[in-house]
Amino acid sequence: MRYRNIFFRILRYWVPPFLWMMFIFFLSSQRSVGVTHTYVYDFMIFKTIHMIEYAILYFLFFRAFHSIKLSLVYQLIYPVVVSIFFAASDEIHQLFVTSREGTIRDVLIDTVGIIIMYILIRTNLKFLKRFI
Repeated sequence: MRYRNIFFRILRYWVPPFLWMMFIFFLSSQRSVGVTHTYVYDFMIFKTIHMIEYAILYFLFFRAFHSIKLSLVYQLIYPVVVSIFFAASDEIHQLFVTSREGTIRDVLIDTVGIIIMYILIRTNLKFLKRFI
């Protein structure tokens, strides 16, 4: 019975961030496309999507680390580190995809999304604990 609980805990808390990472990796493997045919608008749209993707990744990893009952500092910081490392590795991956470019700027933009979610979680932790 204990192993069954561990299995379901892993399935519930640890599988979602890795599925999300696979989804991000899949999206970054696709050819670059334009939406508006205007560079500035496309840039703003896609960089906003970058921030949202990595904010969600941070949230999913926060849930996972929260599930193993670490101290609050580690629950908040470990997901930051993991998410930023993944953002960097994804940019390296994009260096090898036709029509894509991997840039430090994009890692910084992803980090902004991560930090925004960190702040949202940190300021609303009591409320969130009821749902995670």
